[in-house]
Amino acid sequence: MNDSGLSHQSLRQQHDTLTVATGGRGCHPIGDRVQAAVAASGMRCGVAHLLVQHTSCSLMIQENADPSVLRDMEAFLARIAPDGDPAYRHASEGDDDMAAHIRMALTQAALSIPFVDGRLRLGIWQGIFLYEHRYAPHQRRVALHLIGA
Repeated sequence: MNDSGLSHQSLRQQHDTLTVATGGRGCHPIGDRVQAAVAASGMRCGVAHLLVQHTSCSLMIQENADPSVLRDMEAFLARIAPDGDPAYRHASEGDDDMAAHIRMALTQAALSIPFVDGRLRLGIWQGIFLYEHRYAPHQRRVALHLIGA
């Protein structure tokens, strides 16, 4: 037996795609949708793996109680990856284009989160966010792969 109380069982896999409509630049919470997918799977113990299928947005686990944390994150990224920097060569989709790619590279394209007893093992103040780095609204896809028993 392992520490979750489950004896050895065959692992199952399930995959889905979450579509996230963004209103433009900023953090969009998706943790409730990931938790709902875990619960609907019937799996009790395993790992939820998420991959954002774009290069100008990212995934992030961050503070979910105080919105000033997300505003400070945006202010920090604006300083280190400013829109319209004349040093950028890539700007085919606007001033925020290359900055969005840099911000994505500095954050994360993928997350893996364990779940036990059908619940994500996030800390009390942690939330899962899709971080849109472009100004314009987009439809973003997040591949969700559950592995567990």
